[in-house]
Amino acid sequence: MKRMTLILGTLCLGLTLSAQTGIVSTRDANPQNGKILTMEETILSRELSPANLYCRWKSDHELLMHKDGKWQVLDISSNSCSDYAPSETLRPETFTKGQSLWLKTADGREIPIAESESPDITYGQFVSRNEFGINEGIFWSPDSLRIAFYRKDETKVTSFPLLDITTRTGSLKEIRYPMAGMDSENVQLGVYDIAEGSVIYIKPDCFGYDRYLTNITWSPDGRNIFIQILDRSQKHLKLNQYSAVTGEFMQTILTEDNERYVEPLDPLYFMKGRNDIFIYRTANRDGYRNLYLCDCKGGIRRLTTVAADVAYAGNDGRYVYYTSAEVSPVENHLFRIEVKNLKRGLGKATFGKAQRLTSESGWHDIAMSGDCRHFTDSWSNLTTPGVTDLCTADGKTVCNLLTAQDPTMDYAYTEISLGTVRSADGKYDNWYRLVKPKDFDPEKKYPVIVYVYGGPHSQMVQNKYLGLLRRWEMYMAQRGYLVYVQDNRGTQNRGLEFEQAIHGQCGQAEMADQMEGIRMLMELPYVDKDRIGVHGWSYGGFMTISLITNYPEVFKVGVAGGPVIDWKWYEVMYGERYMDHPDINPDGYARTSLINKAKDLKGKLLICQGAVDPVVVWEHSLSFIRECIKNNVQVDYFPYPCAEHNVMGKDRVHLHDKISMYFEDYL
Repeated sequence: MKRMTLILGTLCLGLTLSAQTGIVSTRDANPQNGKILTMEETILSRELSPANLYCRWKSDHELLMHKDGKWQVLDISSNSCSDYAPSETLRPETFTKGQSLWLKTADGREIPIAESESPDITYGQFVSRNEFGINEGIFWSPDSLRIAFYRKDETKVTSFPLLDITTRTGSLKEIRYPMAGMDSENVQLGVYDIAEGSVIYIKPDCFGYDRYLTNITWSPDGRNIFIQILDRSQKHLKLNQYSAVTGEFMQTILTEDNERYVEPLDPLYFMKGRNDIFIYRTANRDGYRNLYLCDCKGGIRRLTTVAADVAYAGNDGRYVYYTSAEVSPVENHLFRIEVKNLKRGLGKATFGKAQRLTSESGWHDIAMSGDCRHFTDSWSNLTTPGVTDLCTADGKTVCNLLTAQDPTMDYAYTEISLGTVRSADGKYDNWYRLVKPKDFDPEKKYPVIVYVYGGPHSQMVQNKYLGLLRRWEMYMAQRGYLVYVQDNRGTQNRGLEFEQAIHGQCGQAEMADQMEGIRMLMELPYVDKDRIGVHGWSYGGFMTISLITNYPEVFKVGVAGGPVIDWKWYEVMYGERYMDHPDINPDGYARTSLINKAKDLKGKLLICQGAVDPVVVWEHSLSFIRECIKNNVQVDYFPYPCAEHNVMGKDRVHLHDKISMYFEDYL
């Protein structure tokens, strides 16, 4: 055993705030004549990121820490640190083999839980293409006596062929891909009783064949299962309670309805010591993702009353801990609220005033211990590479576990600034990140590269180290470009109205907001208005082609990767949430389709595509190319034959060389 000695050195540069522009700027901490990034460093090297300490709680008083490939365990009760080797799990192993679900006992026996009846039926895996907060397919009861699991039936789902060129004559791999407006999968939830060796199935009995079963939650006593059931249109939700013993429906606790969409993302979080009172997170009731205290009789009271999105962090039966964007949408801080008189029932409970527990400006990632007596606070801001502290529940620091040194000190990192620009509808301040070129001279004119994503569930700009910079942005800035990244309406962490502004017309509000940022840039004396380029991947590829075809007078060059071209070719779960069913919203699908915009392409456009992409399938980009040919419009195209949606490894180095050279050649 040894004393904890993990402090690696300190660097806490200050922030400077311009009262005139509201721009937060980095200090000139790095020499302009330092090292220039290579593409291999940009894409493959982790050495230029702050030292990372991964923490998770093993028990109420034992903190597991992983750094540089080594695990250690910190016992906070004795303040001692020792090496740690993961031990055998106390639970039997569950796994999917083929498409069947199996249980491996402590003595090595493999017992089938559910055996697949056909190649189209899978047990124990995630469903609904990871939407609705779903990221697993097996759910153990708290007492480890039962296992809930998904059964996914894709019998009705059409297949899409992916070409494998690595075989002698080429071969096709068929994947099941439910496109918007077409038949989807059927999902059921089974429950396996380990002692009895038997399976029962929950009986949802609502919303028909292709409804979604999301956010599976066991009651703490293991007797009941709660499911948030969403209809195919994603406009109606029921929170239902079922018997884990019989599978029978017990009651609907609450419902959610929204003419645009309801999107459940969280399980239920039961108050410690209670089987009947839980915390529920939704954006549908008061316009922001807030926490609500509920009981199993249908009672519901708003717990967090802030005009900001929040996320649950933990509770000890007295205090509820949560993180919130209320200080700033680009910052994340920890708060707690005291809940009093809960023993008298939900209606008699009183809530204290929220107490902020993190003080340093920036983005705080929090991990609470099981008893909520301690938490780890891993935070950074624009100029602070990374700090991890161990704190008590009231926010007092026990010790510093890691303070990272600046990994860019020897490199010619250029000025990075954060600021805001008004949204096109005049209601919001959209945050941006601007990276200035090496040896910046305000008397010169510089070309601009706009890096864009712009889609749901994204936030490209945060007050984290270097403003959440992607290293390729610095690579291009070192080569003489201004690089601009901006969030827009439709992205997350700004409330429901902000997020749902894109509904039924993906790309329209996003483009309008991005153009407000472009117009702001074009007013700067050092911006070359005739040399503006745009690049993005996936939803960002869709945005790239949308911008260069809708604003050909502004954008000279574009590079689009894995782009959505027409939402009717995208998956049901995501596509119908934001665009509705094609039969309901034909005008919206026509307006946002880039097939109709191919004829309007005037600038230089390169499309890059993983040829075995199972997310944005090849039909999208090939269809756009075909339309360009029909209209005698020249376009450049580069497929990566063995790459999926995210091009990785050495292929990724080649990809970014290709992107960079395209801007060098034409911008």
